[in-house]
Amino acid sequence: MSATTAVEMPEIGATGLTPKEVVQRIESGQSNAVKTSTSRSVRDIVRANVFTLFNGIICAAMALVLVTGSWKDAVFGFVIIINTGIGIVTELRAKRTLDRLSILVASDFLVHRDGRDVEVPHNEIVLDDLLWIRAGEQVPADGQIIQTWGLELDESMLTGESRTVRHQAGEQVYSGATAVSGMALVKVNAVGSHSYAATLTAQAKVYKKTVSDLNKGINTILKFMTFLVVPLCILLILSQIHTVGGWGTALSTGEWRQAVVSAVAGVVGMIPEGLVLLTSLNFAVAAMRLARHNTLVQELESVETLARVDALNLDKTGTITDGGIAFNRLVMLDSASSAAEQAATQALYDCCNEEQPNGTGQAVLAGLKAQGYGAGAVESRVPFSSARKWSAVRKSGETWYMGAPEVIISALEGDYSSVLQQVNEYANDGNRVLLVARSTAPLSPRSGLRDAVEGANVSDGPQLDVQAEPVALVLCSEKIREDAERTLAWFREQGVRCRVISGDNPVTVGAIARRVKLTGDHEPVAMDARELPEDVNELARVLENVDVLGRVLPAQKRAIVQALHTQNHVVAMTGDGVNDALAIKEADLGIAMGNAAPATKAVAQVVLVDSKFSHLPDVVARGRQVMANMERVASLFLVKTVYSALISLGVVLTQIPYPYLPRHITYIGALTIGMPAFILALAPNTRRYMPGFLKRVVTFALPGGIATALSVLLAAWVLPPVMGWNVTGDAADLSALRATSAIILFAMGVFVLARVARPLNGWRGVLVAVFAAAGVIGAFVPFVANFFALILPTGATMVATLIALAGSALIFALCLWLAPLVRGLTGKLSRRH
Repeated sequence: MSATTAVEMPEIGATGLTPKEVVQRIESGQSNAVKTSTSRSVRDIVRANVFTLFNGIICAAMALVLVTGSWKDAVFGFVIIINTGIGIVTELRAKRTLDRLSILVASDFLVHRDGRDVEVPHNEIVLDDLLWIRAGEQVPADGQIIQTWGLELDESMLTGESRTVRHQAGEQVYSGATAVSGMALVKVNAVGSHSYAATLTAQAKVYKKTVSDLNKGINTILKFMTFLVVPLCILLILSQIHTVGGWGTALSTGEWRQAVVSAVAGVVGMIPEGLVLLTSLNFAVAAMRLARHNTLVQELESVETLARVDALNLDKTGTITDGGIAFNRLVMLDSASSAAEQAATQALYDCCNEEQPNGTGQAVLAGLKAQGYGAGAVESRVPFSSARKWSAVRKSGETWYMGAPEVIISALEGDYSSVLQQVNEYANDGNRVLLVARSTAPLSPRSGLRDAVEGANVSDGPQLDVQAEPVALVLCSEKIREDAERTLAWFREQGVRCRVISGDNPVTVGAIARRVKLTGDHEPVAMDARELPEDVNELARVLENVDVLGRVLPAQKRAIVQALHTQNHVVAMTGDGVNDALAIKEADLGIAMGNAAPATKAVAQVVLVDSKFSHLPDVVARGRQVMANMERVASLFLVKTVYSALISLGVVLTQIPYPYLPRHITYIGALTIGMPAFILALAPNTRRYMPGFLKRVVTFALPGGIATALSVLLAAWVLPPVMGWNVTGDAADLSALRATSAIILFAMGVFVLARVARPLNGWRGVLVAVFAAAGVIGAFVPFVANFFALILPTGATMVATLIALAGSALIFALCLWLAPLVRGLTGKLSRRH
C-alpha cells in the first residue's frame, strides 16, 4: 500500500474502512483476488493427447511384438510417440502464447481508507472499500456510486454498446467498464469471482473440445476396427499356430513367437496409424503457418472446423470497427463562402486542441491535421466538460462553441428545429454529430469547481451566449477497419453468410454494415434484438432474413448461435468483450481478438493476436486446404485398412501362413502412403468442405483395397503349389512367398497412390515416380533390405512374381471398372426401397 496520493481529491465526509477491517476482509476471502485460467492446464493437454483409442490399440500391438523379442517388427509403435508429441508440443506452444497475451499490466487504484486516499493493487481492493473511479481507469470491482463528478463509462466490453453511459449517484457500476471522463466515488459491493464480469464468464470457462468431422470419421473407423481387431487377432494367432503344427509344436519350437508377429502384421495393417499421425501433423503445420500471420490456434482440430463454416457472426466493435473514432467532415448549415468554412474549421480545431482532449477531440484533431490545419491563436478557452457537453474558444473577436447539438440548441433563443432534424438524420446514418456555433459576445468567465474535477454545480461555471448562431455540423463515426469491406467481400464470394451482432443501436450498426457492404449491393436488413422471439426455432426462422442485429444481450448472442445450429449451420463467432464469451463458447468456432478480455480469449479456439479482421480469410482458406487434402489422403490410408482386413480374413478362413511381416507393411506403407500423403496434404486447395467425408472416403477406398487383397491372397493360394513351395515347413519357402507378396503389395500401393494423386501432370506425376523408384532402390541397399527383410526374386521366382504382378494389374483395372457399376446398381435399389 502506497502513501497518500499526490493528486488532491475532493473532500468527502466518510472515513472508509480501517486497516483492521481491511485485514479481516482479506482473511475471509473478500478481496478482489481471483484465480484466472486462460487455457487448459499442462496435465489436461498431456492426458488428452496420450490417452486415445488409437494409442491404446497400437500400444497393445507393439507390446505383443516386443514380448516375442522381434523388436524390428515393432517399429510401427514409434508413430505413437511422434503423433502424441506433435499434439502436446503444438498445444503447449499455443498455451504459452495465449498466457503471454493474457498477462495484464497491474494497475494501482485509489481507495479511501481510514480518512486517507491510498493506492492499492487490483487484488487488494476489498468488499465495502470506498473506491475512486477516475477517467482512463478500468473499473476493477462492482460497486454503487456514492458521489459522482460527471462520470461517463464505456461499457462495451460488458454490453457491446459502444456509446458512453452517464451515471448518477446510487447507480451500480460493473467491473470491466472503463471511465472515459469525469470521476466518482464508489462503494464496492462485489469483488473477485462474485463480480458481474466474473459471473458472466464463469459459464464460458468450462473447456469444450472442438468437434472435428475428420477426427470423428477416423474415430469411427478406429471403433469399427477395435471390434474387429480383438477377435481377428485371436483367430489369426490360432490359424498361425495351426500352420506350424499346433500348440505343442509351437511352444516347444518357439514358433509361437512368429505366430504372434504374423497376427500383429494383420492387426497393424488394419489401423490407419499414419492417418492419425498425418492429421495431427497437418493440423500442426497449419497452426504454425497461421501463427506466422499472428493467428493463434489453441486447438488443432479447430483448423478443420474452419473449412466447414458457412455462418459467421461478427461483433461490430473490435471486429468491423477498431473501437476508435474517425472525423468524417464538416457540414456548413448555410451556403457559406470558402473563407467562412475555413474559419469554422479552424475554430473547430482550436476548440478540440485543449490540454487533454477526449476521444472525439483527438479524432477531429487527427482528421484536420491531415487536411493541413494547425493550432491557431486563442485568447481564452473553456475546456470540454462531460457535465456541460460543450467547449469554447475566444479568438479574433468571436466566441466559438463546439459540443452536443441538443445541449447547445436548447440554450439558444430562436427556433432551430430544422437543425435538430438534420442532426437526427445524420445520427440515424451512423454518425456521431457535434455542433459548431458562433457568437460575438465575449466568453463568460469560468468559476466554481475546477475542470479537473468536472464540477457537478454547472450553473457556477461558464454559460453559453443565448444569441449564438449554429454554423456547422461535425460528423464523426466509429473508425472502420481498412480491411473490413475487402474481407466481407471474400466471405460473400465463398458462400459464407455474415451477420453483424452488436449491443449498439441497430440503426447505427446497420449504417456501418451498409458502409462496409456487408450484403454487397443489397441493403442490409437491421433489427432490434429486443423484438426477437425467445423460442429457438422461431428465432432461427427470423434470422434467415436478418443481416444486422442491435441491442443484443450476451444471452441473446448465445441463443442466436443455438438457433443457427438448428438449421445445421456451422457457426463461427468473433468478439472481444466479456459479453461475447458465452456466444464464442457456444459456436462451432470461437474467434477472439488479441485485445479481447482474457476470459474471451480463454474460450476461443482461434485468437487473432494483432486483432486484424483481415486474417480471417487466410484462416478459413487454411482450414479448407487441410480438410480437402486430408479427404484425399484419408482414402489412401483406408485402402490399407480394407486390404489388411480382407487378407486377415482370407488367412483365417484358409489357414495359411500370413503372407508378409509387420516390417514389410511399415516399409511399403511409408513409401506408398505415409510420405506421399504428407506432401499431398500440404498442396494448395480452397475447395469448400461438403458433408459426407466418411462415405466418400470409403467409396474411394473399397475398389483399391479389394483389388490389393485379391492380388495378395491369390498369390498366397496359387504360387506355393505351382512353385512347389512348402510354406508351412520350410522357412526359406515361406520367405520367398512373403518376398513376392511384399512386391505385389508395393506395386498395388503405387497404383493406388497414382489414382489418389491425379491429375499426374506436373509435380504429382513426379511424386509417384520418385516414391516408386525409392521403393525399388531400397531393396538394393543391404542395410534397408536386411532390416525390412526385403528379398529380390531370382530365376523361376522372378518369372512367377512378374506373372503375379501382371495379374494384379488386371484385377486392379477390373475392380475400378466395376466400382461405378456397383454404385449405380445399389443406388437404384435404395431409391426403389
